[in-house]
Formats: sequence, structure tokens, C-alpha cells
Amino acid sequence: MTSDEIRESFLSYFEQRDHKRLQSASLVPASYDPSVLLTTAGMHPLKPYFQGLEAPPHHRLTSCQKCFRTPDIDVVGTTTRHLTFFEMLGNFSLGDYFKEGAAEFAWELSLNGFGFDPKRIWVTVFEGDEELGLGPDEEAIAVWEKIGVPRERIVLCPRSENFWQAGETGPCGPCSELYYDRGLEWGTEDDLPGGENERFLEYWNLVFMQYNQDPVGTLTPLPNQNIDTGLGLNRMALIQQGVDSIFDTDQFVPLMELGRSLARNEIDERALRILADHSRGMTFMIADGVVPSNEDRGYVLRRLMRRAIAQGHRLGFEGEFLPKYVDVVMATMGAAYPELARERDAILRWVTAEEQGFGRTLETGLAMLDELLARGAVSGEDAFKLHDTFGFPIDLTVEIAGEREVPVDIADFDTRMEEQRLRSSAGAGTQERVGAKQEVIRQLSEEPTEFTGYEHLEERTTVAGVLEQGGRIFVKLGSSPFYAQGGGQVSDTGVVETEDGAFRATVNEVLRSGEDQAVVLEGDGPTHPSLKAGEKVVARVDRAARQATQANHTATHLLHAALREALGTHVRQAGSYVGPDKLRFDFTHGTRLSSEEVTQVEDRVNGWILANDPVRPITTTLKEAQELGAMALFGEKYGDVVRMVQIGGGEYSRELCGGTHVRATAEIGVFRIVSEGSSASNVRRIEAVTGPEAVTLLRSHDALIREAAGELRTSPEQVPAKVADLQAQLKAAAKAHSFGSNGAVDVDALAGQADELSGVRVLTTTVAVPDAKALLDATDRIKNVLGDAAIVLGAVTDGKVALIASVAPSLVARGIKAGELVKVAAQVVGGGGGGRDTMAQAGGRDPEKLDDALAAARAHIENALAS
Repeated sequence: MTSDEIRESFLSYFEQRDHKRLQSASLVPASYDPSVLLTTAGMHPLKPYFQGLEAPPHHRLTSCQKCFRTPDIDVVGTTTRHLTFFEMLGNFSLGDYFKEGAAEFAWELSLNGFGFDPKRIWVTVFEGDEELGLGPDEEAIAVWEKIGVPRERIVLCPRSENFWQAGETGPCGPCSELYYDRGLEWGTEDDLPGGENERFLEYWNLVFMQYNQDPVGTLTPLPNQNIDTGLGLNRMALIQQGVDSIFDTDQFVPLMELGRSLARNEIDERALRILADHSRGMTFMIADGVVPSNEDRGYVLRRLMRRAIAQGHRLGFEGEFLPKYVDVVMATMGAAYPELARERDAILRWVTAEEQGFGRTLETGLAMLDELLARGAVSGEDAFKLHDTFGFPIDLTVEIAGEREVPVDIADFDTRMEEQRLRSSAGAGTQERVGAKQEVIRQLSEEPTEFTGYEHLEERTTVAGVLEQGGRIFVKLGSSPFYAQGGGQVSDTGVVETEDGAFRATVNEVLRSGEDQAVVLEGDGPTHPSLKAGEKVVARVDRAARQATQANHTATHLLHAALREALGTHVRQAGSYVGPDKLRFDFTHGTRLSSEEVTQVEDRVNGWILANDPVRPITTTLKEAQELGAMALFGEKYGDVVRMVQIGGGEYSRELCGGTHVRATAEIGVFRIVSEGSSASNVRRIEAVTGPEAVTLLRSHDALIREAAGELRTSPEQVPAKVADLQAQLKAAAKAHSFGSNGAVDVDALAGQADELSGVRVLTTTVAVPDAKALLDATDRIKNVLGDAAIVLGAVTDGKVALIASVAPSLVARGIKAGELVKVAAQVVGGGGGGRDTMAQAGGRDPEKLDDALAAARAHIENALAS
């Protein structure tokens, strides 16, 4: 059977037995589950159902879930079976069948679907654990014996093997695993399932989800007894296709063959396996909205990409090769996962950019590592510097050092990494326990609140429940006009009061649990004792705050569309804040926006506002919305029926969104970008205001210009020209003071003109020197004063331009190269030149453009630091 046939056989089998087929959720976990960076199991997207916090779409479910496990990154390639990215098939029961039903399904599909000889199937069960207070799973043993599995093929295993949990906390329970006996040619008579051997291959895990673990070591029964199973598709392909290694199965063979065809050095199977696995992982991660960075899941992606690039380098690959791997992944997996085709441009953009960027880092890091290896040992400090300052992966350092039998002080490196982690997390607030808000809402009432806030802002309703906890009053309403925070939009504010006015309280927060909610009250009068379940109240939203918020929310959609139009379809939302005061929009993009791009985006948004296009929320199916090209938030969980917000005819904006919006774009009034900067590596952030806030900002800018005109004794229209004239005078004065009485360059004065960009000292200026040799001498002296800096100096000698650039080695690793700087500058003055990454010179024929040339070099530095 092919991998595609295995996937479809499994899903169809359970679909025919009243299981609802679910699409794979994103590799980025839903926002309510911060316990993991990436989805690691088929049940992760279903945790709220298992915990009883949300109602499932059906009591029986089945899926093929994309999964990623970071602990296996270093192991990949050293075995025939370990992967980082894999597909997990699963069937799930929520309060329906339990151990007997799960075992019967697994047995029937193994025999009749996958064609296994029953004599080759062994099972393991949980032997019990004193710490958890649990004994052997006698119920599971009895179930398997009833099905027909002989007792001698039922093996008891410890907690480490047969007790499953998603993380330190959350749903958990004993499990029973099915093993395929590959025969004595793969081992001995003494081998058993669960042991370290190749004879028995585990292919299906049945988890009997009975408990919730929270805190660690404390088990409480779940509201319902549930079943969570996982069958590794790639492991089943290995068995079905009769091969020795997962890397010989149909999904991997084309990737392994690609590596062999590109290799110019001796073939290394481990390197080929790493490339095959990591290229799959990076492709799917980017398709699900992850971009390379130095934090969280972005760091995991960057680590994958850099390990793959390093292995390609070791095999002697020429040119850029990651895009070739991406194309093969798409060819083998695209039919099952259409998001790969939809995100192809973004995937290729990010892998190409990382390959180009890390190519420079790799060269620098290898050169530095060679020097360290020549000393006979690599200290923890040096390994940490390579990793932290130059972006050279520690595993690559260890690998190369091991080949040369040079020790690396990993213990000291780990200590330094932990110290850095503690520094970065210092001052961070404690995270609220997952599910805490949902539990509060459920305690108030089992009946969900009906949200009516799309239609109107005032509701006469009934109190469904009241709870005082931690000094706060939680109230659940039968129906509520208050929007609960979600999708980046803040909660509504307002008041709740009784019809007779005896009770009145302010609403400053609204808790969300799926489609349910509860308001948090701050009393202006009598509080909890005066408000009881069943009492009639009026709930009223703050109209001005809601109108400002929904204007900002619609403007966020317009901004998203304008950015994708101006910069490319790789732009995706990476976070947002939508409140009555402003909007903040984080998006995936590798470089800072130029002033022209900012203006282009702002003008485009204001053009759509002036067009007064209608804004229509449409309820439709998820499939139809995806076919229409609707944008979805990464990490959000969507059901079969979704709310899609369409602007105009949908030509430029369709997004899945549960937030509140204006009725037509003209209600936004005006849109003004306040700032554009970096939020994280490869993530940019725009802050903007709309409506009255934007008008206030524009008026304040007018006032500042009038004030500046008064100080400069000129008209507002002439302020830029006046400022430019004063700057020219200041620059001329600075040049005059850059020399001592004997005509030598005053290095201290020049160094004082340096400023900082992203923590880097940068100096780009002109100097008056007699010849190029004097310019070089001045550069060397300034370099000694500034230390780690990027320096570009220009001079006019004999009617021609002389340029010189000096870049510290640590900055070369960040993408700033002296040769590139002088090349950029020389093109402006009609010349050319070059040199090393750390020092380069150039000349030109047009002295009048020297200032423009230095400005171009500075812009190049800014772009390198922003990427």
C-alpha cells in the first residue's frame, strides 16, 4: 500500500463506522494551548473536547494530523525510523465506546484493512504505577483475551512505555500498543514488545483517556471516558512496503534520490536522511505560518533549515538547493495537503532567504571553528559565542569537532544558555493556567450565553449565574451584547444594571470559552449579594468604544490586504491588537518597509475607505471559504461552519473572522500609520490609528509644523528646506572641526558622529584628505576608536571620489559586508571597486553625488540589520 492508500483506508474505515472525518489542524497549536510550541499528537487540537471545555462536533472523530516533535531533531538520521515531521492517523471517542470498542476496531482494521496475520500481532498494556496510585490495567487484558489474543502475546509495560500524556499537564491515561512481529530474522526468541529491538515494530497506540493531570502527579477523572488512538502513517508504510527504513518508503525515496543527484562529495546516508526529513518539516511549518526567527517555533524552523543547509554543504551541493527539496515535498504531499500549493510562494521565499543568509554565516562560522579546533578544544564560552553571536548551530559545532576528535565543553555551554534564558524571561508574568477561564464559565452555568452583539449594543436579558472569586464578580448572562476578547480584538466595555436601577456595575472584561462567555463586573453600587441568578438586567455596550474598535478592526483587514498587494503574498498576519485607541498589526516580512512602501500602503487603505465599500459578514462552510481564498489566522481552530468577513465584492479582502466590523469602509473615516518597525526576526509591526484618533494625530502634526515654522522664522511650507539648509551648515561645521591644526584627521571628532542602529555603531560620512592612502589611514584609526562598527568614509581627491568601508567580523555574520557596501555606494558615483568582507575600497567619477552614495551605503546597512 502507498502512503496515500494507507491514509485513505484508515479514514474511510472509521468514517463508515460513524466517525466524523476532520481536516488536519495546523502545526501551530490553537491560542488556548500554550503548553507546546508545535502540535505533537493527533489529540492536541481536540484537548478542549477531552477536558469537557467545549462540545465536540460529533461523539466519534477521525483524522490524519500533521505533527512535529522537537526532541527528535538531533536523532534524525542516526536511526531508520525517527522523524521530526510525521502524520498521525487517529480515531477518537468522546464519551462513547471505550477500551473494548477501541480494541475491536484496531484488531479488525489490522486484519481486514492492512492484511496482517493475527499471529504476528502482539499487544502491551499498562502494568501500573505506585506514584500515580494505579494498578495493572486488568480491564484491557480481559478485552484483548476476549478478542482472541493469547495471554502470552499480551505484555505488561511500565509507565514510561504505556501511560500517555500530552504534556506535563492535561488529558492522560493508560494505553495499549499494538506491535507487528517482523520475525526472528530481525531479532531473537528473547525479544519482547516494548524492548530495544528491531523485531517488534509498534504501529498503533490506543490511549484510554480517563484522567486529567493538573498539577503534575495529581489525577482527576475526566467528565467522560474517552479514547484517543494514534497510528503512525510512516511506520505503517514501512511495514506495508516491506522495506528496512522509513527513508525507503514512497514519501521519502524521491527526496533521498534528489540528495544523491546533487551530491558532489562522498555520499553520507545520515546527511541525506536529515535533508529529507528536515525539508518536509520546514515546508509544512512555513505553510502553517511559521517564519524563521530566534524565538519559539521560529527558532525550531531556523534550526531545521540551518541543519539542512549544513548537510548540503557537507555533501558538496552547489547553488541554492532548498527550493528543489520544497518542490519534491509538494509533489509527494501536495494532493493530501492543498495548503502547500496555496503557500508555495511564501515557502520558497523564506527557504531561499534563509539559505542565502545562512550561507554567509556558515562560511564565517566554519572559519572561526577551524581556528578553535586548531587549539585542541572548544570552550563553552567559544561554543556559546559561535551559537549566540554568529548564529552557528551548536549541534554543527559538536558534530564537526567530533569528527576531528576535539572536545567541546557542552556543560558550560548549557549553563550559559540557561543563564540567557533566565535573563530573557526575567520579569515575565506568570501565565494563567490553561482552561481556568473556561472552568469559571462552566461553574456559572452549563447553558451557553447567546451573543447578540453583532445586531445591537443593548440587551434586556436574565442573569444565568453569579460567582465571586478572587475578589472579582463573574456574571453569566442568558444573552449578551458584549464581545469577548478574541482574534486580536479587545473585549467590549459597558454596564450591567437591573431594570429598577438598584444595581449597576461596570463591565471591563469579558471571558471567552469557545462560543460561551461571562462578564467581569466592577461595582459602582451594591455588588454580588444584590445580583442573583434569574434576575432581569439590562446589558449595555459602550457605543463610542465599540465603534472605534470595529473601525480599527476593519482597517486591520484593509491593511493586511494592502500589505500583501504591495509586498507579496508571503505576508501573513502574525499577531494583532485591535482596540478603541489604535490597531497594531504584526506580519511576516523580512525587511523594513521603505518610506515609499509605507506611503503606498497607507494610500491604498485610504483609497478603499473613500470607496465606501460594503463590509459583509457571511456564514459559510470552511471548505467554501477556503475555495474563495479567505485568509485564516494561523493557530486558530475553525469548525465546519465559519464566519467570513468580505469587503466590497471580495476582490481584495476575505478573512475568517469573528470580530465586529463597520458596515461600510467609509465609516473608518481616515487611516494613518504611526510607526513601522521590527517585532521579531522576519516579523514586522505596524501601528496605526483611524477616525477621531487619526484626526487628532494629524492636527497635532500640523501644530508641530506651525511651531517649528515659528522657531525657524519661515512659513510652514518652507520648514523642510530651512531644516535642510541648517543641516548642511552643521555638516560643514563638523567637517571643519574634523581636523587638527596640522591638517590631520581629528579621529575623536569623527567618531563622535557615529550613531547606533539596532545596537550597532554606524558611521557614514565624508572627510577631507589629500589622497586615498590618507583615507585608509583615517579609517584604521577610527576603527580602533569605535571597535565593532560598520564604517563607510568618502572623500574627493583630484576631482574623483574615493570610498572605503570597514566592517567588524561580528557584523559580517549579520549580513553586513564591506565589499557590498562600497559596491552600492560606487554605483551612485559612477564607479566600482571591491575587497574583503571586512575591508573594501572603491572609486567614482561624480563627486556631486558623494552624499547620495553614503546614504545608499547607510540604507544597505539598515536593511541588513532589519533582516
